[in-house]
Amino acid sequence: MDIEQLRQFDAVATYGTISAAADELRMPQPTLSRSLQRLEQELGHELLSRQGRHVELNEAGRLVLEYIRPMLRDERLMREALDRLSHETNALHIGTIAPAPLWHLTALIVERFPGIIVSSQTIDQPQIERLLFTGAIGLAICMEDLRFPAFHSCHLMDENLFVVLPENHPLAGASGVTFHDLDGETFQLLNDIGFWRDICDRYLPHSRFIVQEDRQVFTQMLRNPSAVFFTTDAPQNNMDEIHMNHVTLPILDDAAHVSFRLLARIDGDERATRIFNWVESHNHR
Repeated sequence: MDIEQLRQFDAVATYGTISAAADELRMPQPTLSRSLQRLEQELGHELLSRQGRHVELNEAGRLVLEYIRPMLRDERLMREALDRLSHETNALHIGTIAPAPLWHLTALIVERFPGIIVSSQTIDQPQIERLLFTGAIGLAICMEDLRFPAFHSCHLMDENLFVVLPENHPLAGASGVTFHDLDGETFQLLNDIGFWRDICDRYLPHSRFIVQEDRQVFTQMLRNPSAVFFTTDAPQNNMDEIHMNHVTLPILDDAAHVSFRLLARIDGDERATRIFNWVESHNHR
């Protein structure tokens, strides 16, 4: 008796006929019938009452089904857990301090290296240094180079912060604003924005932030004509429809203008090296 036989018996119990079960299992009906007969022989009991094409579980069959379904469920959960473990083990891990450069890098990977699976986490600069040094991540996105000869880096992308204000806001007619101008405003803010949250806390100490965990809820809140929020010039932040009845102004402070770098170990994961080399050569064109 093996797990495949149990799965076949469960299919017959579920679909009511051997032919329907065989279709679902994509196997010949005679093969399924012989497998069920072997199962009955191994258990020493008939499990099915056969009435033409239709079959029903007898008392022994119902007892067996009661025991095997938890076994089949556990086997399925085990396989799913193993698949997740395999995915995590085979994935190229990326650490980033902000979401937009990760989106940009992921788009490049999907386009140029479709066979590479990636996983990512948003972390701060000290964590990036430690995890890249230990090999826990294969690539890192940050704003500073690491001062170790074992790493190399290249420019990945730039990102500039803007504020989006209602058309009737007192600052709406300005050509640009500073954090000092904005300090004290109430902002709609998405939770997972990486280091940009630190910038908000540092340069807007008197402001209030209404933080949304869910991106869809956040997007809906921005449709409020009185909403005040931030956006950037990252391509993934194209929200022109949401910006109706609003004006978008650049923030003039240096802290609102960021250059991201891609870092990798010189002796690191071969996939990370391929991606790094492509990004470096692409940005030099």
